[in-house]
Amino acid sequence: MTGPRAGWEAPVTVAELVNAGPLAGARMYGSGENPVHQVRIVDELSVFGTVAPHTAVVLIGTAASGGWAVEMATRRAWEQAAACVIAPAGGLSEGSGEVLAERLGVTLIFVDEDPLIVAVRIASAAARPEAARTQLVARCATRLAEAGPSARRVLGVLNAELPGTSVTLLDRHGRHLAGARAARPGTDAQGADGGGVGARWSAEVEVPDLDDGVLGTLVAGGSSRSPGWPAAVRTVLRLAVAPLTAWAAQERLRASRDFALRRALAERLLTDAQQQEPGEPEEGGARAEAIALGWPVEGALTAYQVRPTAEAGDAALAGTLIAAAVGQVPVLPHGEGWAGWSALDPGELAGRLHHCLRTMPWPCAAGVGARVEGLRSVEESLLGAEAAAFVAGPGTVARADRMGPAELLGALPTGVLRTPATVVLRPLLAVDKDGTLLETLAAVLDEGGALKAAERLGVHRNTITTRLERIKSAGFDLDDAATRLALQLACHVLLR
Repeated sequence: MTGPRAGWEAPVTVAELVNAGPLAGARMYGSGENPVHQVRIVDELSVFGTVAPHTAVVLIGTAASGGWAVEMATRRAWEQAAACVIAPAGGLSEGSGEVLAERLGVTLIFVDEDPLIVAVRIASAAARPEAARTQLVARCATRLAEAGPSARRVLGVLNAELPGTSVTLLDRHGRHLAGARAARPGTDAQGADGGGVGARWSAEVEVPDLDDGVLGTLVAGGSSRSPGWPAAVRTVLRLAVAPLTAWAAQERLRASRDFALRRALAERLLTDAQQQEPGEPEEGGARAEAIALGWPVEGALTAYQVRPTAEAGDAALAGTLIAAAVGQVPVLPHGEGWAGWSALDPGELAGRLHHCLRTMPWPCAAGVGARVEGLRSVEESLLGAEAAAFVAGPGTVARADRMGPAELLGALPTGVLRTPATVVLRPLLAVDKDGTLLETLAAVLDEGGALKAAERLGVHRNTITTRLERIKSAGFDLDDAATRLALQLACHVLLR
């Protein structure tokens, strides 16, 4: 049998009967790894001579009359390779039962119900293992429906109803969202190692979102000895896809609504600040709402911008991740990304943005504006943050108060400028055999003089002076501001 229900007709194991079948709630001592092919009711020890291997032995009468009788029955079951021994709860103290089961390697089970009723249930499960597993799936379907669209409750149901199995929900980047943290992707239950006796197994089911994308993956894992258990687990995981998709859609709708409301509030704050006359007291509903949200609205403020460097997803998710890294700050669309302001100083804000970029699901760059006083000046800081974000490379944060010519020139497209840069520097390149003159010219222009250029290059100042004479002899007037700007741009383009 192949496909998602492969293994459903495999014999049920003792552990399955206890964990998710007719023996649920019974106390089991031993691994329960043996398959159950049939059931035998034993009322006298002499009957054990006819007990076949893989039989679940249910003790009644004199065979369950006391601790000694149950102990002897357990030993005889071991000799006959029985699947397990099931005794009434009063037949043997649990302490001695546990020791005996461990010593002999026989699974011993104590039940509170009438052993004859238990025997009928086990016989039904052993004769129709697929039907027994279908009962588990039906029970899980009912409980999942009761759980509703909640990732926490859905994963709670899965981990409660699938004993011996750890289930977790991972996002599409492999990060934990809900459920047991121990479960991780591995060999699928239908793979080469899935379902083998004693082998660890895992089953994975992809959870889509409503935008035809992928929300994440449900991953279940364990070490069940039953070849049919992974197939049953996989079927239950499929039942959880619908409520998890509904949960994701509900959360996205809520986040989008919240993001839109907060964006409108941030825009109102900036508009009110620009319209306010100097010295006029700051008041109004927007300000009160912002304070309630924990946003900074007065004092020293620093703007920021996060710019995606590739195709990005929805703004609501970006806003959530930015707020999680930076703190209670406004986030609104601005330029090519998302921007806002914070009460943090530029250095600390840049550090938190570095962390933020590592959590974003798309490659992004970030910029930090200059520190300003009050909301009236935030627009100025936002412009600086936008310029810094444009200069910053993917995964990096640039500060507007630390941008010099090198950073600004670095943002220009080198492919377009390489040919004109070569033309500008052609006289120098003709005499510069090893590149030292080009490197020296760039250092002098960047550092503003020969002394700092010498320190940067690790050479004597006289060496720089000699090289500068050679550069000037190639026809370059370094005293002309326009010439210096063109040369500095050309040097950066060729040296990058």
